Amino acid sequence: MGGRERLKLLLDTHVWLWSALTPDRIADHARSVLHDRNNELWLSPISIWETLLLARKGRIILEPTPTAWLANTLNAIALQEAPLTFAVAQASEQFTTDIPDPADRFLAATAVVYGLTLVTADRRLRARREFRSLRS
Repeated sequence: MGGRERLKLLLDTHVWLWSALTPDRIADHARSVLHDRNNELWLSPISIWETLLLARKGRIILEPTPTAWLANTLNAIALQEAPLTFAVAQASEQFTTDIPDPADRFLAATAVVYGLTLVTADRRLRARREFRSLRS
């Protein structure tokens, strides 16, 4: 009967940026899982916000403009939007003691609320047991 399980993958902000800007930074296994058309790729609005902050601070260059880059990149890849809801905001509270970055808390909560596997290089997030994760 078989067939592979369809994975619902929430991309951490850095994974999404790496996949668009420097795909070689992503581990081979993770890259093959991300490119598997059987799997769903999800992105949180928090990642858009983080990306715009990084561009404004000059930590990344998005051409021709950050807004145009976002539009082009979001249109190029089939992504599901993981809405930032009341439930996600409430679930983020469970991570306040040991995940200092608020954006990471929202991503963790998003994975919990929507039952997604978080693709991340962040060891602190990968160590959590409330949701599944995949090393990027």
